[in-house]
Amino acid sequence: MVTDDMARDIAADVIVVGAGPAGASTAYHLAALGLDVAVLEKSEFPRDKICGDGLTPAAVHELVLMGMDTAGWTRNRGLTVHGGGHTIQMEWPDGASLPGYGMTRARMRLDHDLIRHAVAAGAHLHEGCAVTGALTDGDGRVVGVRARTGRGDQAREVTARAKIVVEAGGVSARLATSLGLEKNERRPMGVAARTYFRSPRSDEEWMVSHLELWSGEPGRSDLLPGYGWIFPMGDGTVNVGLGSVSSTARATALSYRKVFAQWTSHLPEEWGFTPANQVGPLRSAALPMSFNRKPHYIEGLVVVGDAGGMVSPFNGEGIAPALKAGRLAAAAIAQGLARTSRAGVDRALSAYPEQLRQEYGGYYSLGRIFVRLIENPQIMHLCTYYGLPHPRLMKLVNKLLSDGFERRGGDIDDRLITTLAKLVPKA
Repeated sequence: MVTDDMARDIAADVIVVGAGPAGASTAYHLAALGLDVAVLEKSEFPRDKICGDGLTPAAVHELVLMGMDTAGWTRNRGLTVHGGGHTIQMEWPDGASLPGYGMTRARMRLDHDLIRHAVAAGAHLHEGCAVTGALTDGDGRVVGVRARTGRGDQAREVTARAKIVVEAGGVSARLATSLGLEKNERRPMGVAARTYFRSPRSDEEWMVSHLELWSGEPGRSDLLPGYGWIFPMGDGTVNVGLGSVSSTARATALSYRKVFAQWTSHLPEEWGFTPANQVGPLRSAALPMSFNRKPHYIEGLVVVGDAGGMVSPFNGEGIAPALKAGRLAAAAIAQGLARTSRAGVDRALSAYPEQLRQEYGGYYSLGRIFVRLIENPQIMHLCTYYGLPHPRLMKLVNKLLSDGFERRGGDIDDRLITTLAKLVPKA
């Protein structure tokens, strides 16, 4: 891993704050385009993040475009879905742009793999570098950041200057928030909690989703809020977690430890989801959805990934949109830095939020409608009870919920989803 001893202040074409999937993708694509990019990461790798560790075909698509070596990563064929007393298996659709398989990769490994790939392309990584605020010029334009490195007697302040700064700091988005970019409280927010278990299910070909969580025997006990997942990791463990979503940021409280314990205690004993087999604690994190922080570009600051509320309201996935946002942002930044005036830079950078709007705006608006419907467990039960027995309907639903549809061309399901996304106001 290439690092810097931080003996001097930093200067680059672009400063990226945060080295998660969004930041690493942005850094990789910028470096591949020949730009000087510095990534400031407050932690040191390898480091963990709370996540289901699932990579949908949309995420795999972005990994392919980055040239990532995924040999040895765990692949899966699709989803096994339980709900409403029914079980259905749905293979990932093999489309013109999306591969017919997904993957799992622990975030402890994934994020490290991604940032090493960016460094190999030429990005400069500064670990243990916590950004404390923005540098702005007399016009209020962002021209860099202030950061702190080291601890105790070794701590020192660092100044990092650049023509463009990228906020990829995750759900907290401290840099963007400090500049007045507050989250929209009326957009959906999710909560996810996960842990790992040693389990014989580790090598299965299917990711598993439980659309209903019961406190005891299904159909004969209380229906709990949220949904659960079981993702085989291929290393002797499975990622087991639950999520809950609400239509606003104020209503996401979930007693996840109690719900998790009730749910897993009634799963088959042979799966091994017992305290003796648990690897690591149950940990939770917020999922900012449906572009809950905007604008995604303003006065020298580009916002990508969770910092910009890019988690899908349909399935809680943030990795695929984060990787795509990094790619789109890098292309716009490269065009902007080729301009000879600030006005020209801003015109070129305006392409980035517009591309996000075209790619996700209508789709995420549909997702907000979806969340309002299913945040009530009883409505979710009715949807699964009547919907899961119909394979033709579920083929469409699978594409919709997994962002597995072709936005250009495709079959009748793809065209229906794109048409619906055009009919609603864009997020």
